[in-house]
Amino acid sequence: MWRPNISSYPPPFRQSNYHHKQAHSDRPPPVAHPLPIIDLQHLNPNSLGEACGDWGLFLLTNHGIPPILTTQIQDHAKILFSLPFDSKETQITNHPITYFWGTPAISQNVQNLNWVESFHAPLKHLQDGGHKIHPMLESFRCMLEEYGRHMVRVARQLFEALAMNLAFDPIQKASYLSDSDGLLRVYRYPCCPMTTGEFFGMDAHTDSSVLSILNQDEVGGLQVLKDLKWVDVRPIPGTLVVNLGDMMQAMSNEEYKSVKHRVVVNGRRERFSICYFAFPMEDGAIHSSKYKTFTYKDFRAKVQEDIKTTGFKVGLDRFKLKQPDSGLGA
Repeated sequence: MWRPNISSYPPPFRQSNYHHKQAHSDRPPPVAHPLPIIDLQHLNPNSLGEACGDWGLFLLTNHGIPPILTTQIQDHAKILFSLPFDSKETQITNHPITYFWGTPAISQNVQNLNWVESFHAPLKHLQDGGHKIHPMLESFRCMLEEYGRHMVRVARQLFEALAMNLAFDPIQKASYLSDSDGLLRVYRYPCCPMTTGEFFGMDAHTDSSVLSILNQDEVGGLQVLKDLKWVDVRPIPGTLVVNLGDMMQAMSNEEYKSVKHRVVVNGRRERFSICYFAFPMEDGAIHSSKYKTFTYKDFRAKVQEDIKTTGFKVGLDRFKLKQPDSGLGA
């Protein structure tokens, strides 16, 4: 029977009371529902707009990402994640690739932690030369840099189609997507036998991005909230998952939605994924009839402040314009 390398897990994930019990779950089964599929090589703006308005998420085919590159990144990531925890946290990772785990902003109660660890790589830092990097990370950096170039291409093509649908002002649109400010995260969701409702690989949330592009392995676990019910986003080989983030919801005046999603834990298998997050320019103004004018820098600062003080991301609600009172009584 396969057993995970517990010494590579962050300390709170190793506690014996989590790993000597048989996996079980008290969650209701997710709803089965066909997800919208978009073909990047034969991009239909109308179909894309319908998927973004109805779901805020779609599956992407014919995206041009070489399968061998995805496999190489996953294989190398598995080696890096399997290293002793202390070496990942203090010895091998630094600029331009950093390491984090769990949800550091909230309390240290293990039941509140996201059951996840990640290598974090901003694209502009991956492309910087002259930085001293651990030898084990150099080939990983090169793979991620190449993968990032593909992600910039895919994100730009999707964004331009969405911008056309939404008739963005050309001057405003120029700052609505920054090719250089994207970032990559490579995730491992450790095996967690206690698959009750208290534990999540990643708790329900929306992304702060313009859009996020996920390349998930065959294990599964991603779910999206649709009509107040959780829907499984089942892995399909060679297919990416694209979801819209808060910035696109604001830019589109809520015509498109920032979809809430989560990752459930798996009691028998580790899960690996690669996610690209596309952002606007930090100081570019985002204009909306539903929200106060703000920059992504403003938004990020407010999110960080809220997480530090409350443990939760409030997000777009902090910038929501108050609707005028109709003056009608109850």
